[in-house]
Parts: sequence; C-alpha cells; structure tokens
Amino acid sequence: MGEKANGSERANKSERANKSERAKRGNGVFCIEINIGRSLLAPCCSLLERIRCSILHEIRYSLLSTRYFCDMPLTVKAIPPSQTNTFIDAQWLFYKNDPHWVAPMKMDRRKLLNVKKNPFFKHSEMQLFLAESDGQIVGRIAAITNANHNETHHDKVGFFGFYESINDKAVAKALLDEAAKWLAERGMDTMRGPVNPSFNDESGLLIDGFDGPPVILMTYNPPYYAELFESAGLHKAKDLYAYLLTMEKYRSEKLNRLVGLVKERQQITFRNVDFKNKAQFQKDVDLIKDMYNKAWQPNWGFVKMTDEEFNFLAADLKQIADPEYVFFVEVKGKSAGFILALPDIYQSLIHNRSGGTFGGVYHLLTKRKKIDLLRIIVLGVLPEYHGTGADAALYHEIGERGARRGILRGEASWILEDNVMMNRGLTETMKADVYRTYRIYDRSIAASTEDRAANHLKPNT
Repeated sequence: MGEKANGSERANKSERANKSERAKRGNGVFCIEINIGRSLLAPCCSLLERIRCSILHEIRYSLLSTRYFCDMPLTVKAIPPSQTNTFIDAQWLFYKNDPHWVAPMKMDRRKLLNVKKNPFFKHSEMQLFLAESDGQIVGRIAAITNANHNETHHDKVGFFGFYESINDKAVAKALLDEAAKWLAERGMDTMRGPVNPSFNDESGLLIDGFDGPPVILMTYNPPYYAELFESAGLHKAKDLYAYLLTMEKYRSEKLNRLVGLVKERQQITFRNVDFKNKAQFQKDVDLIKDMYNKAWQPNWGFVKMTDEEFNFLAADLKQIADPEYVFFVEVKGKSAGFILALPDIYQSLIHNRSGGTFGGVYHLLTKRKKIDLLRIIVLGVLPEYHGTGADAALYHEIGERGARRGILRGEASWILEDNVMMNRGLTETMKADVYRTYRIYDRSIAASTEDRAANHLKPNT
C-alpha cells in the first residue's frame, strides 16, 4: 500500500507539473526556462561550457528580439559617458542577421559621441539611455538639446537619435517617453528625430526602400521602427528623399549641348579643392563653410555650423574624400557654388561586420576599386547665382567625372520633400527617381511630463 501511495503521489506531482507547463503556454506565450542563473556573466571553465553558454545566450536574446518572451520587467536607465562603449556595442544586437546593415566603425562612433572632443557639444547637451529586460539590452536612445537650433529657429525643439530596439511597442514607448521627459525637464516642448546627433549628421528614419544596403552616411533601420514610432505618439514632420541617378537615363546629346551652351554663356568653369596644400585647403574649407551657411540658411531645420564643427567635419571627410569629386563652380571667375560627393565606401565596409578599425582599413584597401556609386552629399549654389544653370552644370560635371572612372550611378541625398528647385532639377533635368524615403518625426512632449513608472513597465507579449 505504501508503495502504491508513493507511486500515486509521484504521478499526481507529475500531472501537476504538466498542467503548470501547459498553463505557461496557454495564452500563446512560449516560455523557456533556462536554469543557469547568472552563470552567463561568470567565466566559463572550459571551451565546451563557453560554447554552451553562448548558445543559451543566443536563444535567450532571440526570444526577446522576436517578442516571444516571458513576462519580465523593463527598465530604462540613463547611463554616464563612461558607458558610451556599451551604448555603441548595443547596436550589434539588433542587426546580427540583417544582410543589408553596414556596421559603423566603432572608432568613428566613439569620436562622434565624445562630448569632450566633438565641438557640437559646446552648444548642445546629450543623455544616453539603455532599456533592459531580464538583464538583456532591448533598446537604446539618445536625447539631445541643441541651443544653436533653438536660437536660430526661435523654438523649443529637443531631439532624439541613435534609436534601436526590439520589435515591441512597450519598449519603444518607454525609451521615447524617457527621452521626452529628459527634454521636457530642460524646457523643450517638442521632440524631433531621429538625428544622430544633428541634421548635419545622419538623419531620418528609413520608411521606404529596404531592398539594399544604405549609401555612405545614410541611415538604415528595420522596417518595424515606423510602426513603433507612430504607436508612441510620433507623427510626420518632414520627409527626406534619396534620388538614384544613372548615366544611361540622364546622359544624352541634347543635355550635353544644353550644358555646353550654359557653360559658354555664363562662362562657367570648375576648380578642385586643393587637398595637398595645407594652407590652400583651409582657405577652400573656409569658402565652402561660408557658402554652405549662406546657401542652406532658408532650409527647414538648418543650423549654421560653427568654425570648430566645420573643421571637425572636414578633417573626417578628408580621410575618405577624393579630390576629383569635391570642387567649386565658378561663374565669370567668381565662386558660385560647390559640390561634395563621396565614393560609397559602405560597399566595402559592409564586409566589416565587427566595426573594427583594422578590418575596416583592410576592406577599404582591397575592395575600394569595386565601388560603383557616388553619393552627392552637398550641392549648393549661392542665391545670387540661381537661374544661371550652375546647379545643372555641377550635376553634369560630377556625372562625367564619375564616368571617367567607371562609376555610372549616383545617389543625391538627402533632399527635403518641399525643396521645389532641387526636386525639379533632379527629376526633370537629371531624370532621377526617388528610390528611398526617410522621415523626421515630431511629438509634443507636454504630456510626457506626467509621472511614469518606467522602471515597472513590462513589454508586450
């Protein structure tokens, strides 16, 4: 009898355990319990154990990133500058299996986010945030104030950028709410973004055109980000266009004749920026800065770059720019505008999945000759030379220079959706097509000043 009773008791315990397990799965939530405690954080004692821990970690994070996870608390915390590397490294968690993602160079990201060395932060402030669930990073965001922007536009706009997260609305809301709260505490009434960290850097959320890798210094993100942003109360502020130009579509005898006539009538010539003579290079950089600040001043969101900011940017671009693709247009001997185009080195860096410096240099050296696209980053003509045909001459000239080196495609980006002159010139003269669209979002942050128990929020299941 004792044996039967013990057997019956064991059977009842087994049945209760099965019911408990079925209950866990009953609401469509698939839970896996991994009884390893904090061992993932402890040193493994053997190669086999390290492999086992790595596999378990991947399973655990995979469950989080695909929204099939247990009911776990979500926390969003502000992190100090000393943890910037953790913030940077977090980006790799969200793109492991995305073939189109181009890993940023970690060295460049550290320089960009260094509040002591990047001159942008002499008039701006930034706070980095990380979202965590069950010890795993599930998102990140930066909140940014830009005093020069608000002084220029007489508003109280704060910004967010460097956003990444798993596909979960609660995570997105928690991150955006925390950024909005931080901005509201500093007197902002609107949150705008994404910008990384300003409009003079990578800007906009990709909302259309996910069929390939981004072009140099353009953003890339999963398609689900737009839905997350809208669910968190963000709405469209402005769209930014990327145009694809192909030599076969715009090149024609008629265009060649027209550009030739314009060049002759307006006495249009071109002059390369001098990269070899240090003194002349600085003079050219100063001239470009002056033109940039004058030509772009009427544009939405534009903020003049300080001398330090411009020199900081020029020093970076000099490392990757080709003198053949950075030049001035002159009308009757006077500088009227300029163009800056860069070879799409992302075609090389896409192979550098780690973001390391050595790997980046290696792939640039071994694959640069295969690059077949230029990105026209900046093309501007001073207001007094509008209508002279200088802009068309610049587009035509950069196309010819690229063709001489076997580059027959270009991306002109980004262009504001309501920049009538630029859009018309690209579509009508250059026969270009919008092939990618990026969006800047706004959100009123008055409501974000309400108390929110962010530390107790739980992700959607």
